[in-house]
Amino acid sequence: MPDQSLPQTRTPGTPVAGPVSGARGVSRRALLGTAGATGLALGAAGGAAGYAAAPAQAAPLSSVGSGRVMFHGKHQPGITEGLQACGHLVAFDLTAGAGRREAAALLRRWSVTAGRLMAGEAAPHDDTGVARDAGPSSLTLTFGFGRGFFARTGLEKQRPGALDPLPDFSSDHLDRARSDGDLWVQIGANDALVAFHALRAIQKDAGSAARVRWQMNGFNRTPGATAHPMTARNLMGQLDGTRNPKPADTDFEKRIFVPASGEPTWMANGSYAVVRRIRMLLDDWEKLSLTAQQQVIGRRKADGAPLSGGDETTPMDLEKTDADGEYVVPLTAHARITRPDKNGGAAMLRRPFSYHDGIGPDGTPDAGLLFVCWQADPLRGFVPVQRKLDRGDALSKYIRHEASGLFAVPGGAAEGEYVGQRLLEG
Repeated sequence: MPDQSLPQTRTPGTPVAGPVSGARGVSRRALLGTAGATGLALGAAGGAAGYAAAPAQAAPLSSVGSGRVMFHGKHQPGITEGLQACGHLVAFDLTAGAGRREAAALLRRWSVTAGRLMAGEAAPHDDTGVARDAGPSSLTLTFGFGRGFFARTGLEKQRPGALDPLPDFSSDHLDRARSDGDLWVQIGANDALVAFHALRAIQKDAGSAARVRWQMNGFNRTPGATAHPMTARNLMGQLDGTRNPKPADTDFEKRIFVPASGEPTWMANGSYAVVRRIRMLLDDWEKLSLTAQQQVIGRRKADGAPLSGGDETTPMDLEKTDADGEYVVPLTAHARITRPDKNGGAAMLRRPFSYHDGIGPDGTPDAGLLFVCWQADPLRGFVPVQRKLDRGDALSKYIRHEASGLFAVPGGAAEGEYVGQRLLEG
């Protein structure tokens, strides 16, 4: 898990396109009448004309609250942005009788809602007020289609081959009720109330067209909690994401996004998301000594540096041996096995959340990783890496894959369009 790092295209929590005051329409803060001060202006004729109310002025947002990600663009939001502090993953199934027309109407509603909420505005109707006072807080909403969506909408001929079911893996203990789904929505933000507000709005927008199949909640470290931006840690205490592909890489687009000339054409500039709920067996993991934990991962726990030496970004020396002739980075170390150059160049952009769903009667925590990875083709990204992990990863003893999903995430919507429009109206 910890060996492919998130691209830090910006410091999480900083504005992408300016503060919310530049957003289209009325901001959520102003619309809901919060955080502003209403002034009174004296009339010109010595007060004879009475008083006029000045426009409400919202107090400046903090750096976290003012962060804004654009909804419209070449790619959907929530893929290349930095890790967000909290998130929700939710899958829906279309209801009986709902088909292509109902699905198109739903995606249109969701796209309008996403655009407004990501701009820091209120939901288009029946806003709950949950996010009152808050700015956009780097909110992102991302939409995808599962394999079953195409049969339900009569679009089976448009279903990509890349959505073929993932193979079975020995570490799988999958709960089918918490796997797959016709539609998938990823919500992320740097404020928990903003994220929940979006989740509630999306659920309400589903109306009678779709019902929730499963929903999962996750979190990451809050932006600004460390002295400087750094790779996140997972619940095992390991730096998680050191070797992630970065947008500056020359082959980044090729590895992560379907090309504009790709097939099917409606997936141009889109990506495929593999979603896995991976439970960490923390009681067993925490019994290991620090040295044993580092041997399992292949990196130092303190700073993420490879056991072969250097710092976090130092290339791993896979041939280095100790005084006894043993490899310094064990053959079964997770970081060794997941290296792209050991998997035919297979790479994926990992953008996970940690989760904690309570403590069992025996004191065992139900906690781990909501693993989300992005790639142009899962058969060349996730699958070969997971197959190799399945055959000899030392970490497998301490994790369990409990849910799984694979979703086609189309390219971003242009102004005036909705996500998936090229599929549903093509």
